[in-house]
Amino acid sequence: MVEEAVNSGIKDVIFVTGRGKRAIEDHFDYSPELESSLLQKNKKDVFKEVRAISEMANFFYVRQKMPRGDGDAVVCASHLTNNEPVAVLFGDDIVESRVPCLLQMIKVFEKYGDCVVALTEVPRQEVKHYGVVKAVKVSDNIYEIKDIIEKPEPEKAPSNLIVVAKYILTPELFRELKKIKSSRTKELRVADGLKNILKKRPVYGLKFEGKRYDCGDKLGYLQATVDFALKHPEVKKGFKKYLKNLKL
Repeated sequence: MVEEAVNSGIKDVIFVTGRGKRAIEDHFDYSPELESSLLQKNKKDVFKEVRAISEMANFFYVRQKMPRGDGDAVVCASHLTNNEPVAVLFGDDIVESRVPCLLQMIKVFEKYGDCVVALTEVPRQEVKHYGVVKAVKVSDNIYEIKDIIEKPEPEKAPSNLIVVAKYILTPELFRELKKIKSSRTKELRVADGLKNILKKRPVYGLKFEGKRYDCGDKLGYLQATVDFALKHPEVKKGFKKYLKNLKL
């Protein structure tokens, strides 16, 4: 996700984490001990890779004290957004594409100036697992969203276009989420704020070009791991040989 953001032109990255997630901070931080060890062993190429991770962007960290929903996580970081539009990415959905999915979304935002949601199609029988949009097509792959229905039964779903966990959100969306948060105790979702916004302003959806992996699902996570390994220059040859020897 960080690579996708950086390759889309993002300079500042805010992680909203919870208890037990310090490994994320450590991963993107400098590691003097490791770097020193690599240089002593003359592993300059690996040293450069390790150093590049910490210099990909400016990293900031916010703690979500209780898991009260993705909308609450977004609100936790609102004081760092400088009242500007922000891209919000969740780890559940990974997209492999020639042009980064987020960059595709940024181009839509630059054209319309309103919230943008990533969309993809799934088989009708699978819509009950996702947020589904009722939408009107505006142009090639761009839709104006009229409603978001959470996990509808297939026969009641307005479409088979589902929300993928990638958004470009405006300051107005943050204000809506804060209003909702102040009046409820249950989980707060980004979709709650979007449903309020679309009553007043357009919310656009982009059916992006690329392959989506549902990494919130065990099988989807395994599929992503295998597919990315088969394309990784360092391991693909050996991994292909390993899979072939399994004689599946």
